[in-house]
Amino acid sequence: MSTTSRASPLDTLIGSLARLPGLGRRSAQRIALHLLSRREAVLEPLLEALAHAARAVKPCSVCGNLDGADPCGICTDAGRERGQICVVASPADLWAMEGAGAYRGLYHVTGGVLSALEGVGPEALNLDALAARAAGAQEVILALPATVDGMTTAHAIAATLAETGARVTRLGQGVPVGGELGRLDPGTIAAALRARGG
Repeated sequence: MSTTSRASPLDTLIGSLARLPGLGRRSAQRIALHLLSRREAVLEPLLEALAHAARAVKPCSVCGNLDGADPCGICTDAGRERGQICVVASPADLWAMEGAGAYRGLYHVTGGVLSALEGVGPEALNLDALAARAAGAQEVILALPATVDGMTTAHAIAATLAETGARVTRLGQGVPVGGELGRLDPGTIAAALRARGG
């Protein structure tokens, strides 16, 4: 007679938490035990917030940002510079740009970057919608990851937008504030040299 071992509810919770970015099994175990030891104060409000977010938060039909309204709050903000569109790979990148407080234009979230290994082609990145939006913009800023796939995606987007009349620019890359040359990788130094200003 065969018996199947079934994971306990606690093990299932720990396993689910461990799949979140930045969490390993030990961190997930600590979080699970904390949640269960403080059910009314922490666990139940978290469950309600998760259920509400699952129902209410959706991708913006204009830019792809995550928000409870469609179009999102950024797209409907009258104080935004409507002639600029910053292209980012994910809502997390958009939030990082917003956190810097240096950009007041609009955004376009591609949802990823081109990747032959992962089977992500141009059709998955919503580039047609970007081209339609860029036709009415003065500048499209590419703020994509400084990786091979990110650079490949930037080239593909630049080619797609060539006919729109919008100026396509990229974020400067290179030596970070406080960075020491001896601690930087050769690619970062080379990018900084190419992007040097006067």
